[in-house]
Amino acid sequence: MTKELRLDPLTGYHAVELLQRFMVRHLTDLLTAPSPPGAAADPPRSLEDALFDKLKKKFPLIIFSCVQLASKLSLHSHIIDNNTAVRFLHSLGHSVSKQTLVESELMVLKGLEFRLNPPNPLTYVEILLEVLAHNRPSIPLEHLYHLCHYVLQFISLHRTAVFDSLLATTTQSVSPSREQREKFVTVTEDYMLLGVGVIAVASFILYGREWKQMVGELSHITGISRRSISDYAHVTLMHIVRGSFPLTST
Repeated sequence: MTKELRLDPLTGYHAVELLQRFMVRHLTDLLTAPSPPGAAADPPRSLEDALFDKLKKKFPLIIFSCVQLASKLSLHSHIIDNNTAVRFLHSLGHSVSKQTLVESELMVLKGLEFRLNPPNPLTYVEILLEVLAHNRPSIPLEHLYHLCHYVLQFISLHRTAVFDSLLATTTQSVSPSREQREKFVTVTEDYMLLGVGVIAVASFILYGREWKQMVGELSHITGISRRSISDYAHVTLMHIVRGSFPLTST
């Protein structure tokens, strides 16, 4: 959606963060709400299926509402007004009114309790690259910055697989315990680690010989250990190689 609407990539990642947070809250509310009259006799699974079927119809509009909200909060993108929104959704096969758009946006806002500034992973990457450019001006960062976008996109799309592998590497167990998984949640939410991991992967692809120095510099900037950065990079690279993701198309 952000590509079609020519929005800044930051807006897309912001929208993803809004969507994830909203859906957690929305699904929790739906699944814990009292059952409607007459539904008590239905098996729990059929109730869940009915809720998900209902949600499936609204999901494209919920996604768009998150994109529209993110565009309104961005300093680098134009705002998607309701006229543009109606035309765009119609081009995707979804006929909605302006009133429906407003109601969907309000539902997302209320679900997020009007908290619209979650961490943006691309912001972390960009800030770290700026610090790198200041500390090591000899490193050409133009291609690195471009490649970081592809790496971040890959990690975002393969988030579960990448973090499952990182958990297995960290715990040295293919079947981590529930306690280990619960403790690992903080790692999945660490955007500074994500940022250095993205840059480390891109650096390995572009500057193989200088990779250790780059990891050392990233460790110095953030305080994250070289081992943690290396583990993150190795796991991500393993998935990239397996998936033959075209990251070198710079």
